[in-house]
Amino acid sequence: MKTTQELQQIATQVRRDILRMTTAAKSGHPGGSLGTADWFVAMQFNIMEMQPENFTMEGTGEDMLFVSQGHITPVIYSTMARRGFFPVSELATFRKFGTRLQGHPSTEHKLPGIRMASGSLGQGMSVGIGAALGKKMTGDKHLVYTMHGDGELQEGQIWEAVMFAGAKGVDNLIATVDYNHQQIDGTVEQVMNLGDLQAKFESFMWKVVVVDNGNDMQQVLDGMAKAKGMAGQGSPVCVILKTQMGYGVDFMQNTNKYHGAVLSADDLPKALAQLPETLGDF
Repeated sequence: MKTTQELQQIATQVRRDILRMTTAAKSGHPGGSLGTADWFVAMQFNIMEMQPENFTMEGTGEDMLFVSQGHITPVIYSTMARRGFFPVSELATFRKFGTRLQGHPSTEHKLPGIRMASGSLGQGMSVGIGAALGKKMTGDKHLVYTMHGDGELQEGQIWEAVMFAGAKGVDNLIATVDYNHQQIDGTVEQVMNLGDLQAKFESFMWKVVVVDNGNDMQQVLDGMAKAKGMAGQGSPVCVILKTQMGYGVDFMQNTNKYHGAVLSADDLPKALAQLPETLGDF
């Protein structure tokens, strides 16, 4: 277990990784990756019960994580590498020909830590439910976590799965929604307003935890600990994580500009100056 300060230092390094990876590749999705860095670090280092060296596709005897909005691979890969799933030096191969670190997660290359090819939005909730039911069938008491973008919730499959999980009491599932109000074509409210998200999940018989500042490490830790405490009580749990897209770099925050666009070579040093190196760059 890491202290809150240690986790914050890791998250800062992860944000440096994200910017360096995407700028070098001249492609990728830095905005949502920066915004969810605190959550991914908290999950990998403190919240989830798992050991990288014992990774199996089946996930027996450990917690499992499925990231439904697979385009945020920069933060997925960085936190996995920093946690020890594969060498940190491999981050330099991001999006290069033949790499295991493809733009969207792929199971083809058998990268440790990846159990689902994602990026086609809307599927992660269904996969997570299947894994959670599998654990129930085998008596595995560990939890299944999923992560979703708020824009992704405009996909109909999500709500079919949400309805199923609530109706069937899939109470070993904790789904987190990155609620940054931004998607590729504008704000979520402009594209397709989600309305009262908490009330929606509650109406489908879910329990809900709201984290008001998903870029505050202590709030993330407290919120996820609360969600874990609510598991196993007959209902799935949703965590509404309020973040800022592009968090950590002032000119990248609260805009969809960097949802799928990367920094220029000139802007990269300006951004990195706001994120001091803490663990050593790859």
